[in-house]
Amino acid sequence: MELSGKTVVVTGGSDGIGKHICLKLAAEGCRLAIIGRDTSRLAEVAGACASAGAPQVHTYACDIRDGGALQNTAQTILSDFDGIDILINNAGIWHKTGRLDTIDGETLLATVQTNLTALMQLTQHLITHLRTRGEAIILNVASKSGVVAQAGQAVYTATKYGVRGFTEVLKVDEADSGIRVAGLYQSGTNTEMFAKANEDVPNHIFTEPEDLADVVVFMLSRPPKIWLHDVRVEL
Repeated sequence: MELSGKTVVVTGGSDGIGKHICLKLAAEGCRLAIIGRDTSRLAEVAGACASAGAPQVHTYACDIRDGGALQNTAQTILSDFDGIDILINNAGIWHKTGRLDTIDGETLLATVQTNLTALMQLTQHLITHLRTRGEAIILNVASKSGVVAQAGQAVYTATKYGVRGFTEVLKVDEADSGIRVAGLYQSGTNTEMFAKANEDVPNHIFTEPEDLADVVVFMLSRPPKIWLHDVRVEL
């Protein structure tokens, strides 16, 4: 896809991987609809994206676990832009590793709602519109945990396996609609995700988020006859 002038929705765009995806797409001349929870961080990213070359940037403060708020946000995005071309489902949270019975109920629900339920709901809200574009993309940024079972990640891994299954079925369902669907399955990334869950990990050895954002831009910008529907990034 020729990215210049395309409108892209990015969830979890206020920091981490999402922030760097937005910055890279801004440099490609994309219009951006950035969803996140932190208003001040959203404003900071929006300013940086405008400076990087994005012709239009709107931010949307939304807790995507709130289904009603997410639906309203999707409708507002469709009103603010004359068309949506790409949806990047990137938002996600981590739970501290441990056996299932050490993960409290609130954390379990928050992880499922953020990583899987909201991803499916936002896709559902936008997919009818995406079909009208003739050429559109849905990219789900998942995790290596959607491919490999790892100890202590029972809930997190369940959500990421769910994202992978959702992606694979969506790819089949939309094969004739003009929407190309892909999943990105990356190893650990040097972001604040682990710290937010009070998990002490050696972040410095992980993939840098700006490098992963380069992978996203590469995937989106392939010629029409080349589509990378399943990309796995290892350390």
